[in-house]
Amino acid sequence: MAGLSCGVTLTLLGVLLLGAARPPGGAEAFVLSLPRTTNITILIKRGLLPLGANPCHLLVSGKLSATLLIKPGDRKEFRFTCQNPEAHFVIEVERNIDCTSHPCPFGEFELQPVISLLPHLNRTFIWDIQAGKSTSLELVFSRPRLRQIGRGESCPDGVTYNINGHIGATEVRIGTFCSTGTVSRIKMQESVKITLHLPWFDKRSHSGFSMSSQSSIKRLCFIESVFEGEGSATLMSANYPFSFPEDELMTWQFVIPAHLRASVSFLQFNNSNCAKKEERVEYYIPGSTTNPEVFRLADKQPGNMAGNFNLSLQGCDQDAQNPGILRLKFQVLVQCPHNESNITYEVDLSKEQAMSVTIEPRPVKLSRRFVPGCFVCLESRTCSTNLTLAHGSKHRISFLCDDLTRLWMNVEKTISCTDHRYCHRRSYSLQVPRDILQLPVQLHDFSWKLLVPKDRLSLALVPAQKLQQHTQERFCNSSFSYLVAGTGLGQDLYFGSFCAGGAIEQIQVKQNVLVTLRTFAPSFQQDLSRQALTVTFIPYFKEEGIFTVTPDMKSKVYLMTPNWERGLPSLASVSWNISVPSDQVAYLTFLKERTGLVCQTGRAFMIIQEQRTKAEQIFSLEEVLPKSSSHHHNFWVNISNCSPVSGKKLDLLFQVSLTWRTLDMTVILIAVVGGGALLLFALGLIICLVKKNRKKKMNKGPAIGIYNGNVNTQIPMQPKKFPNVQKDHDAHVYAVIDDTMVYGHLLQDSNGSFVQPEVDTYRPFQGPTEDCPPSFLLPYSKVPTIKLTTKESSPDFNPESDSEPYTFSHPSKQNGSDGNTDIPLLDGHEPAETGE
Repeated sequence: MAGLSCGVTLTLLGVLLLGAARPPGGAEAFVLSLPRTTNITILIKRGLLPLGANPCHLLVSGKLSATLLIKPGDRKEFRFTCQNPEAHFVIEVERNIDCTSHPCPFGEFELQPVISLLPHLNRTFIWDIQAGKSTSLELVFSRPRLRQIGRGESCPDGVTYNINGHIGATEVRIGTFCSTGTVSRIKMQESVKITLHLPWFDKRSHSGFSMSSQSSIKRLCFIESVFEGEGSATLMSANYPFSFPEDELMTWQFVIPAHLRASVSFLQFNNSNCAKKEERVEYYIPGSTTNPEVFRLADKQPGNMAGNFNLSLQGCDQDAQNPGILRLKFQVLVQCPHNESNITYEVDLSKEQAMSVTIEPRPVKLSRRFVPGCFVCLESRTCSTNLTLAHGSKHRISFLCDDLTRLWMNVEKTISCTDHRYCHRRSYSLQVPRDILQLPVQLHDFSWKLLVPKDRLSLALVPAQKLQQHTQERFCNSSFSYLVAGTGLGQDLYFGSFCAGGAIEQIQVKQNVLVTLRTFAPSFQQDLSRQALTVTFIPYFKEEGIFTVTPDMKSKVYLMTPNWERGLPSLASVSWNISVPSDQVAYLTFLKERTGLVCQTGRAFMIIQEQRTKAEQIFSLEEVLPKSSSHHHNFWVNISNCSPVSGKKLDLLFQVSLTWRTLDMTVILIAVVGGGALLLFALGLIICLVKKNRKKKMNKGPAIGIYNGNVNTQIPMQPKKFPNVQKDHDAHVYAVIDDTMVYGHLLQDSNGSFVQPEVDTYRPFQGPTEDCPPSFLLPYSKVPTIKLTTKESSPDFNPESDSEPYTFSHPSKQNGSDGNTDIPLLDGHEPAETGE
């Protein structure tokens, strides 16, 4: 081998000396010859031509050519017709080595011919080595070791190794590798083909590997990966991304320092269709009592392993009609253990139903430097970057992670109702279990999926503390919030994000709903202890949602329609039930002048209805929105959408604020004048009575009591006013009669009957109340829009003030009895006063 190398070098040196003289045209001339005894073949051919490049040719013996093949025993003189041949041509140097009949050339492989003797072209060196079936060939790569890359990837320095093996006459691609990795050795059964690609400017003289002969490994290949510190390696099965050879075995051996821990993650895999046996992976782990540990490709793979270990991929006998594809891409991560790796947490989900807990990495920006992995280990050995815990069992988990803030947790729970008779009016508290909160990773989302029978029941969400809706005008600045989204059969409806500290007392949803507790800071656990959310199954209603709002004077309340920035769904209707304290006034303001909505079919309306007076104001949402309006009593805001033109959407944001109620000056003046007149009347009446009594005492003796059983006490001019008064029975009436005059005849009317005085009664207000939202107009109704301004009122609207604690019912002026027993405080017919 050494003699052959020396002979080739001397020959080429002589050739280059002969070709030193430059031929006409300025291009360098080359003369290459190969001895007959060598197994080296040189091929110069066109490479990938750059776009717009000037033509370039090989000039061989005065003839233009696109390729040049130099075989053993040939001598060729050539030159290029351009100054940059490296942009147009490549050179391949292939050497065949037969170890079946001759001893293999062991040791480090030198590049032959020497790089400096070849034209400055991109070079490919190929070694095709054949060995016996009972022999394996071992390739040892000196530093830097190799790193495997996938199909379509390239190496930064342009230096690439392709390593192939053989199964009989079939060539198998073991992998493509770059420098600076962890792969130190590759053993191949029977034969190996090594391809080294070098850029034209690389001047190395060695191949970077050495070869030796070993005994049979009884498998396709054996790859060794050596870690000297923390790091990771990504490796692939043979022929990746195509199918692994049928019923073959491939092994990776990992050398890990004793103070580090290794974890395996399968990044991508596929199973073929097995006719016999079963595809699997096997681990030989130090200290394991069950070696080999067998896993399916779909299983969680081992982690937190100390020391060296082996991983093997075993194929199966595939179905001839439909073989499928077996392939595997995996990562081995090696890192230092941390304190959390020695702590085990127990998560008890044995009493939970329809609940799952997923621990996974939170999204981070990609980094080129090594980043230690975060693994969740089940029973300390089965580790992965993602772990899902199912309900009905107890789980023991630990963490292999340098920074637990890189992980978070998402939980899903389903609460469903199948029998509306059983679920009606039942309530459930939406709380996070303690076993979830005690884990050292952040809870990101806890989602409750609430399911109800269609068109049978609806849902009511009632928080322990009133909620605030997150809007651009008022952000939710809290450690957690509730995201509420309807999940009906049609279009999903996002009601919004809500946090504690607002005015919303209740959210009612027509159909299925997804409630998600989303956290933003570790302090959410303390805040969550003061907040709870209760869901109740209530009778079905047809609106998409109903919000119950109780504002206060501390801050303004901002409310917006569901599906903000996407638009309220077509033909959907939403209502807000807004409470107003008796001594305050609410101001309703819309934060834009018009919606920009254009209806394709139907009409879009907004109804504002006073619940006490039932007075309605109806506005078309295709027109200008109403100005700010004041409301003295509880009122409804109902918004109903049409089917809008494509690209148009209905989004409304409005504000409710409270102020103290102020009395009108006219009312104050009337009250003052009326009060003064009443006071003067009372004083005059007292003076008259005092004078009358004095005169009686001076002129007459004491009054005489007379019993009269036939006196009629009805007042004249009021016949049959009180049908329930007993006027014909024998009840006795006592009267005090002054002996100076008899005035009984003054009590008779023209018909001879007597008028009985009416007595006024006071009753507290029991006016109309409203618990249901106003009925929204049908979207396809052709009834013309009725629009009332704030200056107009409904015909039956009677403005009243909460400062009036009593209401007065006046009798009808019709003759006869109408069943009304209300008695007026002041009557139009007053009894005549008598006196001197």
